[in-house]
Amino acid sequence: MPFGPARPPSRWPPPYAPRGGRLIATGGCFDLLHAGHVSLLRRARALGDALVVCVNSDDSIRRLKGPSRPLVSERDRVEVLRALGCVDAVTVFDEDTPSRVIERLCPDVWVKGGDYDERSMPEAEAVRRAGGEVVILPTVPGYSTTGLIAAARAAS
Repeated sequence: MPFGPARPPSRWPPPYAPRGGRLIATGGCFDLLHAGHVSLLRRARALGDALVVCVNSDDSIRRLKGPSRPLVSERDRVEVLRALGCVDAVTVFDEDTPSRVIERLCPDVWVKGGDYDERSMPEAEAVRRAGGEVVILPTVPGYSTTGLIAAARAAS
């Protein structure tokens, strides 16, 4: 992959994005990667020529989700995402939102799952400023990291 271990690349736009191609980006915690995540990533990648996944850092997740998260380290989450054939690159951001990385990346499309709406998405304005569009894809029913954690705790 064109990035080192979990930090934004120094060269933007990314060298793997086809000239004139459509760059797709998405972001999130991706703590406990599940089939719902994989479905979203595959469908996001089908919208363009390259997919960059922007991952919340461990510190960012702790601020957003509390001290018991993440369950899976930043390094491991990046490694698993990079192994997916539909993912062209992964970068990590330390802020609470991916707005800064979006402004540097300038994706043509920013994808989020259907549990979001553009009005409540703080990064939507950064996407528009960068000339991109926000696309909300439906989530796969029955899959959520919070649900997986709750089920695991109930079973133990």
